[in-house]
Amino acid sequence: QVTLVESGGGLAQPGGSLRLSCAASASIFEIEPMGWYRQAPGKQRELVATITTGGNRNYADSVKGRFSISRDSAKNTVYLQMNSLKPEDTAVYYCRAKFIYWGRGTQVTVSS
Repeated sequence: QVTLVESGGGLAQPGGSLRLSCAASASIFEIEPMGWYRQAPGKQRELVATITTGGNRNYADSVKGRFSISRDSAKNTVYLQMNSLKPEDTAVYYCRAKFIYWGRGTQVTVSS
């Protein structure tokens, strides 16, 4: 069983930044790919970004150029740097690993 713990969510103003962290209980080399998903109220959960240990990154069109996914294998942690935030980025953000493990989510609210 793998545990994923997200942190770093909160309230940000439009145009602001937040950095999310996902700490895994296992080596990220063993549970790739890892990724971030989000779910806004009344909407389906959607892909935000994924990363493999080979360094391949994939982003949703809605966040390209604003969000960046990275990893620290020594800390078994994956990050999501979110810049130029928009109100439509408001959602619960979830970490996912190996297509089967999910974290409990962290709330991101973008509002003035």
